[in-house]
Parts: sequence; C-alpha cells; structure tokens
Amino acid sequence: MSKRFGAAEILKNISFDVADGEFCILLGPSGCGKSTILRLIAGLEAPSNGEIFIGDQRIDPLPPQKRDIAFVFQTYALYPHMTVFENLAFSLRLRGMPQQEIAAKVNEAARLLEIDSLLERRPQMLSGGQRQRVALGRALVRQPKIFLFDEPLSNLDAALRSSMRVELARLHRRLGATVLYVTHDQAEALTLGEKIIVLDRGEIQQIGSASDIYHKPANVMVARFVGSPQMNFFSGEVADGGAALQCKNLRLDLAGLLQNALARLAGQSLTLGVRPEDFHVTGDDPGWINGTIDLIEDLGSDRFLHVKCDDIDVVARDGREKSTRPGEPIGLNVDADRVHLFLNGKRTEP
Repeated sequence: MSKRFGAAEILKNISFDVADGEFCILLGPSGCGKSTILRLIAGLEAPSNGEIFIGDQRIDPLPPQKRDIAFVFQTYALYPHMTVFENLAFSLRLRGMPQQEIAAKVNEAARLLEIDSLLERRPQMLSGGQRQRVALGRALVRQPKIFLFDEPLSNLDAALRSSMRVELARLHRRLGATVLYVTHDQAEALTLGEKIIVLDRGEIQQIGSASDIYHKPANVMVARFVGSPQMNFFSGEVADGGAALQCKNLRLDLAGLLQNALARLAGQSLTLGVRPEDFHVTGDDPGWINGTIDLIEDLGSDRFLHVKCDDIDVVARDGREKSTRPGEPIGLNVDADRVHLFLNGKRTEP
C-alpha cells in the first residue's frame, strides 16, 4: 500500500499482516506515516494504491461504517453534553439496538473498565484517565473486528500513562481482541506489543517481537530509536586488516573484542553499537574504552555515566553501589555478544 498527498509520498509500498487476536504496535517518530495507516484502515483516507483485507474480505472500497472497526483517538472525542452512559450508548443507538441490550453492553463495558460509578457524569467532570477509559469503553461496546488506537495515552501524565499501559495489556488478555496501536513511545511499544512494526519516512524498517527489536535491531535507525538512553554508536573505518576500528581519534580493538579480526571488512566504513546497560564499568582500571566521567545522571533506580572518550561521548549504566564521581578516569568493557555491527546502516554479523 502507498499513500501520496500531492507530491509528498507518505507511505511507500508497505505490506504487513496482523494475526487474529494480536496486539500489533506501529512505532516510529512523528511524521513517519503511523497515523496515516490507521486512517487508511478505518476508511478516513483512501490509499493511492494497494489493498486492505480483513480475513478474506477486501475493505478498502467499503465506506467506514461498513468496516466494523473501532477507532480510539488521541483527543478522547467525547460528546460534552452527554453523560458517560450516553457516550457509551451512542453508537449502539445509531444501530437501532434495543434499549435493554444497550444497557447490558454499556454496563458490562463500564464494569470491565471500572467506570461503572461514573455513568451519570459528563466528560468535564472526569479526570484525563477517566475520559480515556470512557473513550475505550465507547469502542468496546461495539465489539468490532479490529480496534485502532492512535496514541491514546499521549495526553496523560507519566504515572497515569504507566498504569493505563498495564490496564490495556490486561484488557487485551481478557478480550483477545485484534489491536493495531500507534505510538512513538517505545515503553508503550515494548510493554504492549506482541508484534512491533517500526516505521521511518513512510517505510517499514523492521517487524518483530519486542525482544527482536531491542536485541537485534535491523539497522541503525531502529537501534537509535529503541532504547533509553539510546545506544552508543562508534562509526569509523575498519583498519589493520580488520583488527581495529578507527573512530576519529579513538581506536577500538576489534580482534581482541570479537576474538577474530574482521578481515572481510578491512578498509570499509562500519558502525559499532553498544547499549548503555551492556558496558561493564571497571573503575579506574583500563578497559576496552577509557575516558573521564563528565557527569552522572541519577534517575533513582539507575545511574548513567556520561563519559568523554577522546572526542566521543559515551553513556554507560553504573551500579547503584558504585561511588564514581565526575572528573574521575574510568574504563569500560563489553562482551562480544552484546556488540551490534552495522555496515552501510544495516545489521551485519561479525
């Protein structure tokens, strides 16, 4: 499927499958085409070319109301003049469903989302988290084939966003519903996603599980985007017949690290990546990389050292029990199986 707005190509020949009952995440930076995909599936936009199927039925020629899809927007989109009950019941009334059946479905959804005590309130009397639950409930009562979520938690504060992630995961486990969920928040993606599709500039970069995306990123873009703090990158030319990587003024030993010189890559440009948590801090003993602590970022549960290694900045996670201080020399080691190599931006094996 492709989508163009005038001369701008928003989606470039993308193709993917979502299994029945799967929680699938569309992850990527702003402007990469995530929300456009949802709007195409929902029928709010028409594809420039390509086809969309639910099971064996092609749905892209169908009007939105014929697709049996529920869309949960970022902005809640609740009717301010209606009570919570009326908001939940609205789409069912449009279908002409009997009042008794409507009441049963609304009460069941409200009980599931723990908003049954709020049914007589109007949206302006609710907190952000409660409004989001009502928006979820409005989708839930319809029992659609597919739920589409467009960054539904982005308007919530950090603590509420974290608790709502857990609630969404529990809700999906209970319902077994098919979910396509858009976010730029990697914590949401890694927590919720059974399948994660990483997009950038209208193209799919990688499809896989949370473990695949994090531990085996397909390219530099995925490696840089997923992980906080982000992966450290060392880019340079493979020297000494594959035994070293020359990164500006920093020379890294490849043969000793990988137990084998990268002779096949001699003379080529290579990017080596290491996640902050994969470094072993040696203190002031020499390590694979050596530098000076520039500053310490203390997040309570973790401490991250920002280290100056010649003209390269490196971030490494330090243990809580360590007493390292800014200005001290420090060595960093890493295990060979924790190193990521990228040739021409794409993952390669040692």
